[in-house]
Amino acid sequence: MDYDIKKGKFTDIDGDGLRKVVEETFGKAKTEGDLVVTSFGALDRLETKTLSKSQLFVCTKMNKDVSEEVATETIKRYNQFLEKATGFNAKERGKRAQKKAKQGGP
Repeated sequence: MDYDIKKGKFTDIDGDGLRKVVEETFGKAKTEGDLVVTSFGALDRLETKTLSKSQLFVCTKMNKDVSEEVATETIKRYNQFLEKATGFNAKERGKRAQKKAKQGGP
């Protein structure tokens, strides 16, 4: 999934910044090539990288066999990560995704 990055927010995640945001949110992170990789709770694997100054790529592999508490905490942390990395909160990201879908864009 690709997410828009708020104008001016790229400087926070440029270079090693994205790995630091992942560590702050999920507790640990490693770099595999140009990907920052972690796991946490129901996230068996999260891979992320910047595609450009305005696009963030995130790929997740989820474990559905977790307790409701673990799932809730995972979703909370995932949303915190996306807000820190993109500058957009969940409501803003949803509106942008709907707008792109209406326009037929990726």
